[in-house]
Amino acid sequence: MTKQEFLSALGKGLSGLPQADIEERLSFYGEMIDDRMEEGLPEEEAVERIGSVEETVSQIISEIPFSKLVKEKVRPKRNWKAWEIVLLILGAPLWAPLLLAAAAVVFSMYIVLWSLIVSLWAVFVSLIAAALGGLVCGVAQLTVGNQMQGFALIGAGLFCAGASVFLFFGCKATTVEIARLTKRVALWLKKRFVKKEEA
Repeated sequence: MTKQEFLSALGKGLSGLPQADIEERLSFYGEMIDDRMEEGLPEEEAVERIGSVEETVSQIISEIPFSKLVKEKVRPKRNWKAWEIVLLILGAPLWAPLLLAAAAVVFSMYIVLWSLIVSLWAVFVSLIAAALGGLVCGVAQLTVGNQMQGFALIGAGLFCAGASVFLFFGCKATTVEIARLTKRVALWLKKRFVKKEEA
């Protein structure tokens, strides 16, 4: 892919963004390609090292603050007529609670996911504490001559230590996946605000 083809495809991919942002990004990537070509790379290889157009578009969108995208899309492109404003105000008792309820449901689902993560880590910490407590109390029981209780507590402590090792990997994997899901959802929402304009 040549520099011009890459920049053209990138411009189309970013067509939902404000024109100033598109021009800034095209200029940035154009200079990046030129710099690599000055270092001795052929044009196609310089473009290839940047990555695919889709990856670049996703990266650019992920870097733009969500509030800026919303502000750009919500800003009216024309002046509102009086009857449109009146209908919007009169319809507010219907659409405002529905919009608020939808936002509350999405937010509560997000909170539930992270509550699950916090609960898993709390169980992990509890198992570690139980393992340490079992081992310390078991040794204390052995030193005073209660061998049955001492070995039972040491065994329980070792069981908790082993369970905590398995739970650690589960907690870590779950946390990473929820963080990735959060990132993907945020990128998906941003892309909804940067829909490509139909030609």
